[in-house]
Amino acid sequence: MMPAPADASGCDLAGRYAAVRARSLALAEGLSDADATVQSMDDASPAKWHLAHTTWFFEEFILAGAAPAYRGYDARYRYLFNSYYDSVGARHPRPRRGLLTRPSLDEVQGYRAHVDNAMARLLADPVPDALARRVVLGLHHEQQHQELLLTDLLHLFAQNPLHPAYRDAAPPSAPATAPGSPAWIPFDGGRHWVGHDGEGFAYDCEGPRHEVLLRPFRLASRPVCNAEWCDFIADGGYRTPTLWLSDGWKTVQTEGWTTPLHWNGEPAPGEAPRAMTLAGLQSLDPAAPVAHVSFYEADAYARWAGKRLPSEFEWEVAAQGLPEAALEGANLADRGTLRPLAAPDAAGPGLVQMYGDVWEWTASPFVAYPGFRPAAGAIGEYNGKFMCNQFVLRGGSCTTPAGHLRATYRNFFYPHQRWQFAGLRLAEDA
Repeated sequence: MMPAPADASGCDLAGRYAAVRARSLALAEGLSDADATVQSMDDASPAKWHLAHTTWFFEEFILAGAAPAYRGYDARYRYLFNSYYDSVGARHPRPRRGLLTRPSLDEVQGYRAHVDNAMARLLADPVPDALARRVVLGLHHEQQHQELLLTDLLHLFAQNPLHPAYRDAAPPSAPATAPGSPAWIPFDGGRHWVGHDGEGFAYDCEGPRHEVLLRPFRLASRPVCNAEWCDFIADGGYRTPTLWLSDGWKTVQTEGWTTPLHWNGEPAPGEAPRAMTLAGLQSLDPAAPVAHVSFYEADAYARWAGKRLPSEFEWEVAAQGLPEAALEGANLADRGTLRPLAAPDAAGPGLVQMYGDVWEWTASPFVAYPGFRPAAGAIGEYNGKFMCNQFVLRGGSCTTPAGHLRATYRNFFYPHQRWQFAGLRLAEDA
């Protein structure tokens, strides 16, 4: 089990900072310098880069302005480890991050220690509220990269014919058969409030809070599972153009998709699929949520099933009625399974697995809420500039850190991307 970040109310900021930063190092424990350097595709980044970039964030956006006595570790790192902040300056091209054989992993860890020592001195005394909010943003930013570090390593190890394991873990006991059909949970239409209410942390794209008008709808009680996806495959789902959006069908043809990402070929009839996981090549639980599917695949499956994807507001309204235990008991990264799990037998008839296991694609494009305004300066580039051509996912995954989620959280990816633990939950009109 990896340490969870301290995120409880009342936790001092210095302790919370130390816990989040320690977790990143724990995630990298056992990686060789080669493991941490190689980049498997343009969308992924090396583990070493994640460790350095999250450190650069605190150096650039906290220490540079709030600690006059701070001396940078290496001025060249400002260029190497900037991600997409154009107003900060030039940066190393994203597709070429895997060519950064230097600095070494040890040197990056030295960089982290240098910045952490300076941050510890800064946070030893109370800091202004505005600065504290910037530090908390940096911690949530690092938690995002903790998840990316894991999914990027999975993609990297999946390219290796030896199927190496990131962490050795006994596979969870799997039921012999798929679960029964999901229940359909009804929700009233009408006017509903959505978006963050201002209590506690949220990213800027989660607000402003506003009203939406929804028609009555129903959500499936659980996400789509591996066994159901096998039925989709067996019925020609990847070979039937009428199920697909035009761009999706073009992508299927161009990329040669026949299964979700990381599956080890099409499963034989009656056999459980095998897939690359963070524990190496494993048989997938037929009752566990399907993962590593794109928006295009999720949309095609929903059409094949005679249903649809929920809007992000339908998902959020449904999540608002869940007890806190739904999030507290979710299969998140701190549990150490690092793979989606089947819903517990005693889960009950209501919504299950709304948090954790897999991110759930919605039918909603990632756009600004009414009244949204990005922050001034470079920090305003965090979310707003990406509100184009991407779709919203909700709920978190088995690699999301504990303390990082809430009902209003909006993740977003391009519709063709599928290296994240992304799945789907079906919806229908009531």
